[in-house]
Amino acid sequence: PWRPSTNLGTSSSTMPGEDPDGLAGAVALYDLDPAAPGDVWLAVPLHAGAPAASSPAQAEALLNATADLWRERLNRVRISLPASAQRYWDSARSTLAYTLINRDGPAIQPGSRSYERTWIRDGSLTSTALQYFGFDQEVEQFIDWFAPFQYADGKVPCCVDSRGPDPVPEHDSHGQYIYAVREHHRFTLDDAFVRRHWPRVIKAVDYIEFLRNQRLGEPYESGPPEERAKLGLVPQSISHEGYSAKPMHSYWDCFFVLKGLADAAELAAIVGDEAQLARITKLHDEFERSLFDSMRLVTQTRNIDYIPGCVELADFDATSTAVGVFPCGALGKAPEPHFTNTFERYWAFFRDRRDGVKPWKDYTPYEMRLCTAMIMLGHPERAHELLDWFFEHQLPRGWNSWGEIVWSDGLAPRFIGDMPHTWIASDFVKAFRSMLVYEKHGSLVIGSGIPANWPAEDTGVRVQDLPTYFGPISFELRRNGKADVYRFSARPPAPPKGFVIMAPGRRTVREVRGIDPSLCTINGAEVRLTTLPESIELVYE
Repeated sequence: PWRPSTNLGTSSSTMPGEDPDGLAGAVALYDLDPAAPGDVWLAVPLHAGAPAASSPAQAEALLNATADLWRERLNRVRISLPASAQRYWDSARSTLAYTLINRDGPAIQPGSRSYERTWIRDGSLTSTALQYFGFDQEVEQFIDWFAPFQYADGKVPCCVDSRGPDPVPEHDSHGQYIYAVREHHRFTLDDAFVRRHWPRVIKAVDYIEFLRNQRLGEPYESGPPEERAKLGLVPQSISHEGYSAKPMHSYWDCFFVLKGLADAAELAAIVGDEAQLARITKLHDEFERSLFDSMRLVTQTRNIDYIPGCVELADFDATSTAVGVFPCGALGKAPEPHFTNTFERYWAFFRDRRDGVKPWKDYTPYEMRLCTAMIMLGHPERAHELLDWFFEHQLPRGWNSWGEIVWSDGLAPRFIGDMPHTWIASDFVKAFRSMLVYEKHGSLVIGSGIPANWPAEDTGVRVQDLPTYFGPISFELRRNGKADVYRFSARPPAPPKGFVIMAPGRRTVREVRGIDPSLCTINGAEVRLTTLPESIELVYE
């Protein structure tokens, strides 16, 4: 129990106390005159050898040095937006900083209190957000650190903490590790890194095949529909937090297995392992058929018009299904119209909740991954409306961060998880980047989520040194009369399937100036090019 002194009148007061449980915090009380405000400096040495300050001048010098360090780290990519959109870039940069702060050495963690652990799930997807803005070294350190925790049979642990790897089976983890390795190579082209991880990638593929073999044969081949829907999938798990009470055959798991197998095949080609390339490609194709056949069977037998979260419940969970759009690349492959209907249904739900038609008590900002899905589905205006709502619920105010759970009663003493919760916020970073550029089936899509008003306001949009799979890109986008003008100062080499420039606000393009018409194709708001000119002007109807 605390036994504070009774002398609390000045800033030099001490508060001696006892804390046998080691749970105490600290309190500082300052006797300040509101009519004569001054500065209060706090020095909190969080590590051995932390510099000390004995005067305001020294404290200010230390503060400036720290600020300069963060400016250097966070300015690897430079983005300028109109004042009306500045919160996008502010929140992205803050998130990148919080992500680095939440790390424990090389270990990427979603938080520093409730989530003082490292999941490959969170780590792989947060790694993508970091690499989008130039943090390749930090991602390599994370993958190199996590990989040796793989079990001898190839199982990739879902989570690692101070006790070591967690044995709980969560079957998304194997694909997520492979995805992290492949994604790192996409940005760095570091073949040596891939070769270093290749034996573990093969072991992860072996384990995926072992899991899948458990759902072949009877009763999965000719049993009742609820069993046939599991044919060729991986077994049930609790990768999806909603299934922690009872494991389910989760399509979240399956999406990441499919992504992992696709990426493993590409890694096999990189290292020149032809035998494994043939084997993994066959396994991928068989698993893809099993996954989408399962979805079709469940939607038919349960009479639903959306993709469910799992086989057993036929539950609606667009936040989970969104990973099928990104990063797992199932758009155009998953059963339709059910896949598209999933996001239409979510959109109707979101509007009702936002507009007060549906009362709500709480939600998780994991929903932010729907923003990237909406952009890639061709609805960027919806992504911005979603983010308008999510921005309202950033806490603490002005910190550009989100907690894990948002409550309609913000003062209620309820669980909020970590704040900032940087796995959640990494979904925002990925959505923001996809507004500017994203890769799609061998092409680079530019400006897909830029609203019509951004080029016309202030200095328009400026992007400098933004990494892509094909090299860094720098461009400026400004309104010129009734046209929008892109100027490119750094142009990556042409992707295999070229470039796609989207008109801001998805306006219909009538004419393109600044390039030979034979080198581009216009389709509504979309302009396809085989190469990027120094500038291009989009003229509208």
